[in-house]
Amino acid sequence: MRKQIKGRKFNRETAQRKALLRALICAVVLEEKVKTTEIKAKEVSGFVEKYITKAKKGDLACRRLLARYLNKGAVKKIVDEIAPKYKGRKGGYTRIIKLGPRKSDGAKMAIIELVK
Repeated sequence: MRKQIKGRKFNRETAQRKALLRALICAVVLEEKVKTTEIKAKEVSGFVEKYITKAKKGDLACRRLLARYLNKGAVKKIVDEIAPKYKGRKGGYTRIIKLGPRKSDGAKMAIIELVK
């Protein structure tokens, strides 16, 4: 049994899982709205929330910290555009909207987006 172990495996190896999550997080930051499976959306939501909270500081240290996980464009956007919008907000930066099942394999779909 997996007791109190955080994170989902997505039936992937570690490197593949990290690459998938990084790509989804960058997509949410850059596009501000992404359609994906419900489970992936739930997993990515926590990371995006943490990164926006860190970006609200806006100093060089936070930029370097975010650069370990995001690409250059995503770091620039999250610090310069997204974080200032949420200065007065203490959390809850993302919203997950559940959709119907995917036609091909029946996977539960969802839209993850940044709250306006």
